[in-house]
Amino acid sequence: MQEQYSPQEIESRVQQYWNENKIFQVTEQQGKEKFYCLSMLPYPSGHLHMGHVRNYTIGDVIARYQRMLGKNVLQPIGWDAFGLPAENAAIKCNTTPAYWTYNNIKYMKKQLKRLGFSYDWSREIYTCKPEYYKWEQWFFIQLYKKNLVYKKKSGVNWCPNDKTVLANEQVINGCCWRCDTKIERKEIPQWFIKITNYAEELLNELDNLKGWPEQVKNMQRNWIGRSEGIEINFEVLNSNKIVTIYTTRPDTFMGVTYIAISPIHPLALQAAVNNDLLAKFINKSNNVKIAEADIAKIDKQGIATGLYAIHPLTNEYIPIWITNFVLIDYGTGAIMGVPAHDQRDWEFANKYKLKIKPVLLNLDGTQPNVLTAAMTDKGTLFNSGNYSGMNHKIAYKAITDMLISKGIGKFKVNYRLRDWSVSRQRYWGTPIPMLTLEDGTIIPTPEDQLPVILSKNIITNGIKKPIKVNPEWSKITLNGQLMLREIDTFDTFMESSWYYARYTCVHYDKGILDPVAANYWLPIDQYIGGIEHAIMHLMYFRLYHKLLRDAGFVNSNEPAKRLLCQGMVLADAFYYLDINNQRHWISPIEVIVKRDKKGRIIQANDIQGNKLVYAGMMKMSKSKNNGIDPQVMINRYGADTVRLFIMFASPVEMALEWQESGLVGAYRFLKRWWKLVHGHVSQGKTVALDLNDFNKHQKSLHRELHKTIAKVTDDIERRQSFNTAIAAIMEFMNKLIRAPKKSEQDRALLQEALMVITRLFYPFTPHISYVIWHELGGVESIDNTSWPMINKSAIIEDTLLIIIQINGKIRGKMNVDINATQHQIQKQAMQDNRIIKYLNGFTIIKVIYIPRKLINLVIR
Repeated sequence: MQEQYSPQEIESRVQQYWNENKIFQVTEQQGKEKFYCLSMLPYPSGHLHMGHVRNYTIGDVIARYQRMLGKNVLQPIGWDAFGLPAENAAIKCNTTPAYWTYNNIKYMKKQLKRLGFSYDWSREIYTCKPEYYKWEQWFFIQLYKKNLVYKKKSGVNWCPNDKTVLANEQVINGCCWRCDTKIERKEIPQWFIKITNYAEELLNELDNLKGWPEQVKNMQRNWIGRSEGIEINFEVLNSNKIVTIYTTRPDTFMGVTYIAISPIHPLALQAAVNNDLLAKFINKSNNVKIAEADIAKIDKQGIATGLYAIHPLTNEYIPIWITNFVLIDYGTGAIMGVPAHDQRDWEFANKYKLKIKPVLLNLDGTQPNVLTAAMTDKGTLFNSGNYSGMNHKIAYKAITDMLISKGIGKFKVNYRLRDWSVSRQRYWGTPIPMLTLEDGTIIPTPEDQLPVILSKNIITNGIKKPIKVNPEWSKITLNGQLMLREIDTFDTFMESSWYYARYTCVHYDKGILDPVAANYWLPIDQYIGGIEHAIMHLMYFRLYHKLLRDAGFVNSNEPAKRLLCQGMVLADAFYYLDINNQRHWISPIEVIVKRDKKGRIIQANDIQGNKLVYAGMMKMSKSKNNGIDPQVMINRYGADTVRLFIMFASPVEMALEWQESGLVGAYRFLKRWWKLVHGHVSQGKTVALDLNDFNKHQKSLHRELHKTIAKVTDDIERRQSFNTAIAAIMEFMNKLIRAPKKSEQDRALLQEALMVITRLFYPFTPHISYVIWHELGGVESIDNTSWPMINKSAIIEDTLLIIIQINGKIRGKMNVDINATQHQIQKQAMQDNRIIKYLNGFTIIKVIYIPRKLINLVIR
């Protein structure tokens, strides 16, 4: 064994062995317990960042641990290779998205292998390859045939920067999730998948996902947004028209003072036919595109239609107003205004001097003051005719029953969730496999014509314009008929919604999935990815699994049993201001800092001498130039050091603060471990371990070894607290370094302890563990060894820690024989030098003994 630890030399050697022998390649083994461990597939942006490294290291630790438990472990990898960033980068670099993407994959693949992840590379997926997206197109056609897919012209979220549609889930605070540009509303034809058909199941099944974080489940519950209410029909005065509203608050029905409708509600359009003022308002509202997320915050505007609805219980005339805060595709496109008990309704009524009628008392029974704001508590009804005096719950049912009995109301469950818009107006994506005939009829591409391969002949018109396919590509002649291909491509979330299932049978060519292989591996046992995917990816991921289930390809209801969401990676961020007051962000590796005694940064300069402003710890990003290149750290300290630090520095679900000093500490620890092993093996072979020949110190060390096994096992398996697992191993290693090493049993015990520690560390630091295991005399490769077993008899304590109190105050602690009597414990306590000084000159008048915990000597 070489004396010095050289990670670069040993890691390349071990990785070569893994690659040449296909150590982590697996097949289905019926009868053997499987474990499917999956980290969300990366987008090939060019280089791995530390967020990638953290995500994939967590997955690899879990996969290696489960493999040591004797399970058949699948851990695949692939590339989410379509998407807008590749297209934009290609425009800037004057190349094609395909060339940019494949170059990036080549480099990132080398980085992943350099980190030693135990992937089954034979199952690698490129979502931009026709052999992958062929089946996505085929499945879309099957959904179309089942009436789960449709095309319609609708108001959509339009990103003016990326020039494409966004699903509702891709709009964050009214802005594009990718580029943060303010979203507009636009009317264009779009393809949709009916996710709303599965809304109830998507909601209810969350309760069965015991291994998912509550935060993620609550985010999905809120996005699905289930509500129970009633649809109510109002007759329109002097007309045969009906206006239908949906409300979750029928208890406030007697307080309706106006009805608000969308600018494109049929009643609004009809009323504007001969009314220029209404027509101008509608036109203005339609030209000002407002994203759904901004509706609650906009300046509320409206105009009276001159139409009135008839309140079905009081026969009062209710004015109908066109407003800019009601969307046609949400609910019925019309709402009832109850300004006394809804703040949005109150703001509108107050602005336009509309009637405000309170119908609910304050919780203390007094009448509400609605002059300055709405009263939104749910109290007892008043001012409500026959329903006055009723509790709001009783009134809810009574009014609902009355409306239903009159045939003007019906119970309705509504969802905030809207159907998934899957059309994107960009080039680099999966072609949507639909055709339009000359008469406008839309039909699916015949299955024998799949895949519809993306055109390689592309055109672009300037840096800000999307790449487009050559127009000739869209023309096709089938059976003598001229047809046009759909030129929109799929939302790239389509590809990332079913890749996990294709991993189970990546080479299968007879269908989208091989049901035998898919149902052997699925559901995923452990899925790993960031909390930022809680709504978009994970919602579509769950939907797709249910679609595959209903098509007969998988048997399970959900795609993943357990979900782990890792925290972000943060790093120090620095900048200076130029003469134009513009910020210039400087990479932390180019910064010289001065710290105070507590380690806080008090001064920073870059290598050119610029005085820098320290902006604090921030998420690693290109915009802040504070990303740390994993390759630099691997070259400097080795992959095992990077892996160890990233798993030790923070609980996985929390943010990780990147500090190179922590990386240095991890590297030093690995060198100490190497040095300890080198010193041990250089002394030659050891004798057999004889537990009966142990002295007191050996017995204690042996006990600590097995307690460490128990803690590390629980931390990894149940708690997923990997940092505390590593801390426990390190703590025991330090005891091992200090332990006697002179006698034969000392060395035999050290041999056993090192063999155990090497296996405990293997999931975290596989390269050094592989070499050390071999040097310690491991019979087979550590890749094929089992996880250490706990010797339960070894961890049984033969001593107890007893607290000694004098008059109720703690004065000392001592270890006593586990079978010691109260008399023996009292005697031992009175002979303790720390206690004797408190007893001199005093008499013990009482002894209080709590078995196995404490003894209290009462003196005077």
